[in-house]
Amino acid sequence: MKFADEFSQYYQSLLEGQYDCVDRIVLNGYFPLGQQGGGLRHWWRQLTGSDETLTQDHLQRMAGKFSRRVHGFAKTSNIPIIHCKTGERKHLLVPQYQPADPNFKGLFLILVAKAPALVWDVKRNSKGALNIERKTPWPYVNHYHFHIVDPDWGHITIKMSGHPPFGIQIILNGHEWVERQARKQTVSQILKEGNCFVGGSDFQALNQIADALRGDHAIGRLKEVCDRWVYSCCLCFGLDTQEQEKSGFRYRYSCYQLEYSRNLLFVRGRMLDAVYQGLIDRTRRTLKKGGVPVPCFP
Repeated sequence: MKFADEFSQYYQSLLEGQYDCVDRIVLNGYFPLGQQGGGLRHWWRQLTGSDETLTQDHLQRMAGKFSRRVHGFAKTSNIPIIHCKTGERKHLLVPQYQPADPNFKGLFLILVAKAPALVWDVKRNSKGALNIERKTPWPYVNHYHFHIVDPDWGHITIKMSGHPPFGIQIILNGHEWVERQARKQTVSQILKEGNCFVGGSDFQALNQIADALRGDHAIGRLKEVCDRWVYSCCLCFGLDTQEQEKSGFRYRYSCYQLEYSRNLLFVRGRMLDAVYQGLIDRTRRTLKKGGVPVPCFP
């Protein structure tokens, strides 16, 4: 579906093509039982058969086991694992490690950095009764950024806390999904540069493909790609497959961030620059006067 607006209609005669596309998608994943003390206790019983071993020491051991497994796997699989400093721009490290093979699929890089996360404080009173509380404020703990190439979505990132209940964040890019679908459907002469399409002969077909991410049915696509990697490539370092099934550990997902991209491709770059500079000038005048914003076209 193609969405028209007054701006694109006004400049239609100057355009080679246009397309709309869902761009950056960020999902949060959480284990429902792990969000409350009573739920955590129930999950621990499912996992171990008793809550007698639910102690702060055992939870810390799980975090340590997660770290050892990640580092051991990275070493034996020859996957780079890099510990990042506070404030370091992690996304700048990724391009140099991305596989050159267009058919590559799977994990290719792990970054480790500290960030706040839900961590439980477990104590027993003098009578042996459990007292389970969230640590407040959330402490900074190691998060593992798993960089993965998916056959349908291209480069995706799964950021996971190493502490139970192993909160996650999944970062995807709609442009990469559309590009891969367009190549599968042999849409002719699609040229992508950076994170946008800059040329092609069939933007109508591109819009039709991108439309698949703009409806309710996109929820199933997102859940499918998350489930494909979260359990087998990330959570497995904290809980193996048997432990996941035994304890009923399953994630639910919520949308944290969604970016929508509308792209106008001008026939001539000089005209694009003239229009762009005109928009800046008109916006600047409005801001200086402190008046009511006016439309960005004559």
